[in-house]
Amino acid sequence: METPKFKIADILYGIIIPLILVLLIYVLAIYVNPSGSQHVFGVSGLSGTIAVILSQGFAQMIVLGIPLVLGLLWNKWAGGAAGFIMGGMYYVATAGLYTGYYASSTPAYNFYGDISILFWLVNGVIIGYMAGALNNGSTKLFRMLGAGLTSSIIVAVIQAYMNYTISLAPSKAMAQGSWVADPVNAFIIAFVPGIALGVIVPIIAKVMTWYGLQPMRH
Repeated sequence: METPKFKIADILYGIIIPLILVLLIYVLAIYVNPSGSQHVFGVSGLSGTIAVILSQGFAQMIVLGIPLVLGLLWNKWAGGAAGFIMGGMYYVATAGLYTGYYASSTPAYNFYGDISILFWLVNGVIIGYMAGALNNGSTKLFRMLGAGLTSSIIVAVIQAYMNYTISLAPSKAMAQGSWVADPVNAFIIAFVPGIALGVIVPIIAKVMTWYGLQPMRH
């Protein structure tokens, strides 16, 4: 087989697009994230809600989006396996971050034992497996949307319940306080990323099928 010739498009896909993604993540982490060193959106009100969705919500959408798209395009087993990997990495990173935040508190909190954070691993498996089982290899957009929305909303409900009921004291106080102080804002933060995920990912998956960008089925 002849080796493909080098094209200008290779520079676009191999260098420019990855660098754009790096820049996007840097901007979200430093300037958009409410805990970023130079955040510009603030930490409260509508602008704070938007900042949370664009930063933490965006990260969570990526973690759950990969198993979701593999479940839709391949099968429930691929979706579940991808969810285990992505959710596991998110659990380790998030638990480590918050353990560091509260290391100097009395008592110190070990967020690796926080079941609500561990459930990101479980939710990753659930969303990939459930979407794959509901879609069952279909390439019809409405079935993909139904499978994507159903699995993503169920996962969002599970995570909201975990955060509200069994998370460690600092996280539980924040979750319960947000629902008491502003239920609408709490609902937006808890469910809008999941609803958006359930719509955007099936559309991306459908477009991928147009270009044959899906695993081979045997």
